[in-house]
Amino acid sequence: MGTGAYSYRDDPGVPAFADGRPLVIFDGDCVLCSGSARLLLRLDRHGRFRLTTAQSAVGAALRRHYGVTQDDADSVVLLHDGRLFLHSTAVLTILAGLERPWRWLSAFKLAPEGARDRVYRWIARRRYRLFGRRRACYVPRPQWRDRFLEAE
Repeated sequence: MGTGAYSYRDDPGVPAFADGRPLVIFDGDCVLCSGSARLLLRLDRHGRFRLTTAQSAVGAALRRHYGVTQDDADSVVLLHDGRLFLHSTAVLTILAGLERPWRWLSAFKLAPEGARDRVYRWIARRRYRLFGRRRACYVPRPQWRDRFLEAE
């Protein structure tokens, strides 16, 4: 299990990928997660973020490398500057990278992380029941394929 910045680069179990932009790893089977990924693609007009599903080779390998446990498996994962962010911190860091007014929501980082993560985990654990599950893993629209690692 790697913990240092960019430690995945030395892990033979992690496929090489272009890591010059923040990478969002989301559950491609989850309706809420896939919808959030589509929303991120629309809001991120400058293409700052790249995405991949947790089910992809890169997504699964990075989660293994960083020791993302089954408890964390319901979390969106953000890899930014070689460091991993989970749960509410991942979401708020993503929001901070967007334009106004979305970036203003990152002010919720001022709230205690434990309280933020309790709310995040409550929703995450119920996401399939509340929002549903996709029959097939999310596939991006053609205009967004270059924003996905699998499209390289």
